Amino acid sequence: MASPDTAESTPAAAAAAATEEEAHPYAFHVSGPRNVISPNWRDLINSSWKDGNYKRTVVACFIQAVYLLELDRQENKSNKENALAPKWWIPFKYKLVQTLIDERDGSIFGAILEWDRSAAMADLVLIRPSGAPRAVLALRGTLLKSPTIRRDIEDDLRFLAWESLKGSVRFNVALKALKSVAESYGSSNVCIAGHSLGAGFALQVGKALAKEGIYVETHLFNPPSVSVAMSLRNIGEKAEFAWKRIKSMLPSGSETTGNSSMEGEKASGGGGAGFKNWVANLNRLKNPGVGIGKWVPHIYVNNSDYICCSYTESDQVEKSNEGKENVNPKNGQAAAAAAAAKLFVMSKGKQKFLEAHGLEQWWSDDLQLQLALHDSKLISRQLRSLYPMSTGQPIQGNPSR
Repeated sequence: MASPDTAESTPAAAAAAATEEEAHPYAFHVSGPRNVISPNWRDLINSSWKDGNYKRTVVACFIQAVYLLELDRQENKSNKENALAPKWWIPFKYKLVQTLIDERDGSIFGAILEWDRSAAMADLVLIRPSGAPRAVLALRGTLLKSPTIRRDIEDDLRFLAWESLKGSVRFNVALKALKSVAESYGSSNVCIAGHSLGAGFALQVGKALAKEGIYVETHLFNPPSVSVAMSLRNIGEKAEFAWKRIKSMLPSGSETTGNSSMEGEKASGGGGAGFKNWVANLNRLKNPGVGIGKWVPHIYVNNSDYICCSYTESDQVEKSNEGKENVNPKNGQAAAAAAAAKLFVMSKGKQKFLEAHGLEQWWSDDLQLQLALHDSKLISRQLRSLYPMSTGQPIQGNPSR
């Protein structure tokens, strides 16, 4: 039998836990969205999920839940009474069905949330509202806590050095999980989303599936855009462009003409590199599932965030690369049109980095977004490999590389 002291301490401990949750800065009612309502019977008539602002807000909340799943694990908050994470998906009638674990340190870096039919039925939401995904794979970014910081920074440096995350354990785990839910529910009923480093993984995992003809709705918040590899490539492109300008100013001669003829043959696919590109194009064309505009990720960036601001750089060099191998003005325009994404830019003015890179901004009441319509150099480069490139006569809508 418990002593009176023990019996009295149990309610006190519960009250203390409740007070701690109320005061926690990451509690849903403290830092979550203010004007977002839970799904109800009205969604059967006019679904809130058809509103882009609502969808962006809820998806961002799901990513926040993944951050808090890992924090709850580190703080041993395994029960629902004082756990912070569930409060970020329960209001939207979703439930946790799987956590993605990094085997290197045991940390939670992702989660699969599924539409909770039982919870929805309790509020007379008899069917899933139109536009609401059946399952969402959410991926967190870097968490600067001692149990996870080593592996998070390791993947940050991997992207910084190589502009690729395919060598990471997390990439393989996320790819397998997304492919599994896409096969179970259908790709049109699945969504993948990530913030910061998690957005980098979401982009590359979504792109890997798109190459297989599996197109999943994708939302990327503050994705990384700066890498050594990209910087070196930019320097090379600018140097090549400057050299072409200088050559165009030099007096023409027989030797120059001969060289120009050789370059013309290379540009038309006569060289070895052109043949390799032709073979690559043929392989892509064998897969009819890979079509133009089938996969259009939603990208959310802030110009004050130096990690993702490169997405807003216009594709000026690409527009001026006449004579470049397998590129002409008409094909260049097709490439810009085909390598598409919906790029949303925060237009709030100058902000501090931590605020500009934070996830909370994407559900704030005073959010000011602009849909960028100009060509993004980085988006074109990242997505162009998804689309077949034309050889000889340009195919309408198919970019050449």
